[in-house]
Amino acid sequence: MARFLFHDHKMKSENPAELPVTELENPKTTNLSSLSAGEIVRLMNEEDALVPAAIKLVLPEIERAVEAISARLKKGGRLFYIGTGTSGRLGVLDASECPPTFGVSPDVVQAIIAGGYEACYRAVEASEDDVQAGVDDLVARNFSGSDTLVGIAASGGTPYTVGAVSYARSVGGLTVALTCAPGSRITEVAELSIVPVVGPEVLAGSTRLKAGTAQKLVLNMLSTATMVQLGYVTGNRMANMQTRNVKLRARAVRIIMAETGSGEETAAKNLEDAQGSLPAALLMAKTGCSLESAERALAKAGGIVNRAAEMLS
Repeated sequence: MARFLFHDHKMKSENPAELPVTELENPKTTNLSSLSAGEIVRLMNEEDALVPAAIKLVLPEIERAVEAISARLKKGGRLFYIGTGTSGRLGVLDASECPPTFGVSPDVVQAIIAGGYEACYRAVEASEDDVQAGVDDLVARNFSGSDTLVGIAASGGTPYTVGAVSYARSVGGLTVALTCAPGSRITEVAELSIVPVVGPEVLAGSTRLKAGTAQKLVLNMLSTATMVQLGYVTGNRMANMQTRNVKLRARAVRIIMAETGSGEETAAKNLEDAQGSLPAALLMAKTGCSLESAERALAKAGGIVNRAAEMLS
């Protein structure tokens, strides 16, 4: 693997005043261990309610990130998420949902987690301290200046993630930091930063809670808004959805009905004639073209139904 010289940051001291907010104790929950189940869940619910308000404050930053990511993807770039622990798992979750939801190739949105995919179901926390590992994992995916990297780190100082973001920026890639710790190391090395400050956790330092919820909501926005911008959604419908089970085929039939005004039987026949491909079925229903013509138009249009329909009109 190629080596990347990274000047590691000084580790935070144990002085509470210097700890990231995600590591501080929450004064509202100091008696957590003595509460009843009902009191615990009510308290957690109250704390969770702070998350959407925190995200609302950073919507302009999320908007800028979506616009920048969309611009890169339109030119053939890829979107990568990288992180460790809960942050890494959330990246894997969001990336894995993009192909079935939007019909894009798994190569378009990829996730990298410290310790490999085994870390999705088994803790591999030691790997997050390895700066070079983050760089090596990007190099292994042939990360280039046309790509985007979203570094996800609740506390903002994870060496693995910070090292990867620093490397990605050094080769010209777009870098976005997603953290819940303002002024943290990752915000210093990334080009764009999204920092919803949700405060200390109910269980001190357990960033799978509010911080994890905030990261999940932001990732939902980044991927969904980007795919809408790229044209993989028609109205509010998943026009490129993959129909791999009974529920999804039924949803596809409803989408065809809504898009074309046809009845259920006709829509189901459209989907059958398209061999289960919703984008092709929509094109065939709207233009009367053959499956072969629909597939050719979709290939030329990058899988975007509306663009393909324009070619066939």
